[in-house]
Amino acid sequence: MTIAEVSRKYEISADTLRYYERIGLIPPVNRTAGGIRNYTEADCSWVGFAKCMRGAGIQVEALIDYVALFQEGENSRDARKQILIEQRDQLQSRIQELQETLSRLNAKIEGYENGLAQVEEKLNK
Repeated sequence: MTIAEVSRKYEISADTLRYYERIGLIPPVNRTAGGIRNYTEADCSWVGFAKCMRGAGIQVEALIDYVALFQEGENSRDARKQILIEQRDQLQSRIQELQETLSRLNAKIEGYENGLAQVEEKLNK
């Protein structure tokens, strides 16, 4: 696939894809004889992984470390797993914080709705 096709498929700009490759967020993409990026299914899997992880707020540095370790091979398996565990734990903490924020917002909204109901009752009397 060309960079334009991958860009459309994953709704990521071509500049972002180039940036991801340059900083090591995805492994280097093979190129044609003319130097044009030629994304394979494996490359697309890395793009999808990067997009998903970044969308969840996973740290760029952790993902770069993960990709570098992956490229080292099987010897880095435990280190890669540890990165994923650490990032999962941080994500779970953020989810809990977001849930607490959502609960507070819902309580505030409910307060407004109950307050409006009381005002409407007084108007109808």
